[in-house]
Amino acid sequence: MTVRIGLIGAGRAGMIHGRNFAFQVFGSQVIAVCDSDEDLCNAAKAELGLSDVFTEYRKLVAISEIDAVVIATPTRLHQEIAVAAAQCGKHIFCEKPMAMTAEECDKINSAAAAAKVKLQIGFMRRFAPAFQDLRRRIDGGEIGDVVSVRSITYGPSHPQPWMYDLRMSNGPLAEVNSHDIDTVRWLTGSEITEVYAIAGNFRSHRARHEFPDYYDNVLMIAKLANGMQGLISGAQGVGYGYDARCEVLGTKGIAFAGGLAALPVACCNEFGLVSPVVKSWRELFAEAYRAEDQEFIRCILADEPPRVTGEDGKRAVQVVNAGNESIFSGLPIKLL
Repeated sequence: MTVRIGLIGAGRAGMIHGRNFAFQVFGSQVIAVCDSDEDLCNAAKAELGLSDVFTEYRKLVAISEIDAVVIATPTRLHQEIAVAAAQCGKHIFCEKPMAMTAEECDKINSAAAAAKVKLQIGFMRRFAPAFQDLRRRIDGGEIGDVVSVRSITYGPSHPQPWMYDLRMSNGPLAEVNSHDIDTVRWLTGSEITEVYAIAGNFRSHRARHEFPDYYDNVLMIAKLANGMQGLISGAQGVGYGYDARCEVLGTKGIAFAGGLAALPVACCNEFGLVSPVVKSWRELFAEAYRAEDQEFIRCILADEPPRVTGEDGKRAVQVVNAGNESIFSGLPIKLL
């Protein structure tokens, strides 16, 4: 059986999934694409060899031949599209962040459950070999009991203009650090119960006048229900490369995953670091994107639940919203 995919959103993230499902994932075929930008639609049509392109997602989800959709649009559109897709009986792969609020996540989860369709959220770090090996080492007791998880994501580029408006994007905690929030939950096996966050705009000068609340640098401390601790650090516009790392401190040792180096060997001399660095998340996590896309197809064909669920997506959104509340109130925020 082949799972026939409709791609909704043909930007950078959307086309990563589009190429994977079209050319690299066994058991899948991309048969249609939708984007409000006609140029992106036409480019995807040519690259993926498609005949059907749309600028209105409702036309795509209504196609009977489509079995599943990939949603890779701006976050504010996720809930509307996902609910419509579920009501049309389509399985759903939704890029992170799942939605803008926990209430929107609930609507997506309810629609998917009512339609009995699969719903997978795009937390691809769970599928990255280094992070999976880190999890295995933790589970194997190599560092004793986990004490704290520190997860970092620093992006090289400035955000797209629509992301400056926190009402449209939920800010870097959502766009950048959703992965880190999920990583902390995944590696501790616990829920975040309280957060305290501070943030500032240090690099995005263009946003300061029109969007004074926008921040491009954030630190968030988290308490977890099982007593473990979390620290999340995020930044946009750092320039030097794409930097995604995780450190897990245990009672008997420490473990690391990720990093900035583009190659497994790093070299320094009197001039500093001379090894190449990763410039883009698309390079660093290419294998993880393929693995999570293959997992989506496997779950549909095997009729099994995804490893990353709508509940995981909702929990991350709750932490994002609590973190933003903490930033603007200056107070710790309890979640549970």
